[in-house]
Amino acid sequence: MAGRTARRAEADPGDPVGAFMPGPRVTIAGAASGPLAGLAFGLKDIFDVAGHVSTFGNPDWARTHPPATITAPCVTMLVEAGASMAGKTKTVELAAGLTGENPWYGTPTNPVCPDRYPGGSSCGSAAGLAAGLFDFALGSDTAGSVRIPASYCGLFGIRPSWGAVNACGVLPLGPSFDTVGWFAREASLLRRVGEVLLPPGGEGALGPLLKVEEAWMNADPAVANALTPALERLEARFGRAAQVEVAVEGLHAFFDAFRACNNEENLSALGPWVYSVKPKLSAAVQARFDLAPHQPPAKTAWGRHIRSVAGARIRALLAGGGVLVFPTSPVVAPPLSASTDEIMAIREQTIGVTSIAGFAGVPEVTIPAGRVEGAPVGLSLVAGAGRDRALLAFAEAAAAALGLGEGG
Repeated sequence: MAGRTARRAEADPGDPVGAFMPGPRVTIAGAASGPLAGLAFGLKDIFDVAGHVSTFGNPDWARTHPPATITAPCVTMLVEAGASMAGKTKTVELAAGLTGENPWYGTPTNPVCPDRYPGGSSCGSAAGLAAGLFDFALGSDTAGSVRIPASYCGLFGIRPSWGAVNACGVLPLGPSFDTVGWFAREASLLRRVGEVLLPPGGEGALGPLLKVEEAWMNADPAVANALTPALERLEARFGRAAQVEVAVEGLHAFFDAFRACNNEENLSALGPWVYSVKPKLSAAVQARFDLAPHQPPAKTAWGRHIRSVAGARIRALLAGGGVLVFPTSPVVAPPLSASTDEIMAIREQTIGVTSIAGFAGVPEVTIPAGRVEGAPVGLSLVAGAGRDRALLAFAEAAAAALGLGEGG
């Protein structure tokens, strides 16, 4: 299929990368004091802010939904901790995509690699943070929507344990996978934001490192080679990694199972609106809702079974404090000229890996640990469910071991 070029966001002197939603900036002043006082954050446009409509990346969604009456609790928690909301940031349409492309509002520019995609679906949050427009950013992660843009844009990012952060007032895509995540340019700030958003507990020592062989094999050779020195430095700091296999069914089966489960949940969460309103959707998103109703029930049941079995296996492996380590994304950010077929192949290759944490409901932190021809690549650390605070502390120590000081 022929190549394509994403539509760039219109230039704005105050937003050179097109990270914010067009129109008047939606802002909230932070409390005068608190652990995040003086900091500003970007907010993915799927979080409720009282008095404003969340567009969900689609004009017809914005047209058919009223303004929110209450601000999402996780946003309120940040504001009460002293952080100010700098504005709402762009999302991929219906939060369904990993490239960061949005045909309606424009695709944010990747500040690190302007000829490549920023990653999605939390594209504006990642691009704006990488461009220095705010200090940290809130996003959501269903199939990698924080982890992948963090990897593509050279940021720290976290998908927390499922249910660890209050997701009320956040538009759903796949509710049993959806998590509220965040980005930072420093591991220390990633941890500080977690101290505000995460429930108490979950601290403690972690280890040993567990090298996920199939995830390293799944990565493009250039990506694996770029991240190997980082793994070796972490081994020097935390001890030699043990080799493990978590996807005995195969990463391709993980992708297929995730897609089967997600199709069912997308239909439940968004199908009634799609089929009643008949909104104008991008071709890729429309195809999802055209095909999902025809998924055989046996395929759905198979997907749920793989998820259940694999999730239990991964949680058991991590119960003793082990930390999985593997490339966050198997590829660098794809070029804007990538064809539809190339993007679909990358999606399959990627979601096979991002499903590891998704199936188990466990936390994953990505750190900017390498580069391939100037393009960033992230290294993921995954811990047991509920060990989010311990993982953030471990990631901070890992960043120090890699020489990733303040500012990355």
